[in-house]
Amino acid sequence: MLTYLTLIFSCQLAGELVVGLLGLPLPGPVLGMALLFAFLLWRGAVPEGLEAVSGTLLKYMSLLFVPAGTGVMLHFRLLGENILPIGVAMVVSTLVTIVVTGALMQWLSKAEAQDG
Repeated sequence: MLTYLTLIFSCQLAGELVVGLLGLPLPGPVLGMALLFAFLLWRGAVPEGLEAVSGTLLKYMSLLFVPAGTGVMLHFRLLGENILPIGVAMVVSTLVTIVVTGALMQWLSKAEAQDG
């Protein structure tokens, strides 16, 4: 189990290093997640131990949002001053996500129907 936890954190560290060295406008953990995904694609399956470790991390993920919630409360006045742009960004990004997800599902459904 420790091996797979180390793999997850190593991918995150690699993502942080690549972003830092290349100055990419991307969070390091996102790149690390992409590296882990590429590794899993190359391997062809998710190892049982990795599935157990990631399941445990997901189970306690809500604890990771406590610092973010504290930061929101710390900057509550600043958020209130910028409520309109924040609100518009949230609505637009939600709508774009829904449209892209729907289009992707339709495309994948058509591709699966043609293969089947």
